[in-house]
Amino acid sequence: MSYQVDAQQTSETTGQEYLIFTLAAQEYGIDILKVQEIRGYDAQTVTRIANVPPFVKGVTNLRGVIVPIVDMRIKFNLANVEYDHQTVVVILNLKSRVVGIVVDGVSDVLMLQKSQISAAPQFGTAFSTEYLTGIGTVGERMLILVDIEKLMTSEEMALVEAAAAV
Repeated sequence: MSYQVDAQQTSETTGQEYLIFTLAAQEYGIDILKVQEIRGYDAQTVTRIANVPPFVKGVTNLRGVIVPIVDMRIKFNLANVEYDHQTVVVILNLKSRVVGIVVDGVSDVLMLQKSQISAAPQFGTAFSTEYLTGIGTVGERMLILVDIEKLMTSEEMALVEAAAAV
């Protein structure tokens, strides 16, 4: 007797896991499968590079891999924040490279069902909606779901690629 799993039915019942992080009191979610690790932010381990966009803090050496570090608060044009013990770098493993993003903090990992995700609005966000996959709702919480792969491989991020190659 063979048993075939319907992929769509499976995703309906299991959902998708998102790493939830905060920026300026707003919660964002990214696909947990893109996350390699989470580290405390230490500005002293980041080497500044000339002629890169302001949101690029620099690069760091992570076990022999040169990783560009992007401050998401600056990338999303949010108010500056003091870095503290809550500030972390989420190391992402994207298909083209490893990138670190600086966020205010990480709260949890949540499983969202398709029924908990609404289409992305076409207004009121700090960045282009082309990088949004939707708005997730968990109880009273609203989560902005970001296609981090698309965001980190946009044209302006090509400058980061070039800088990291130096």
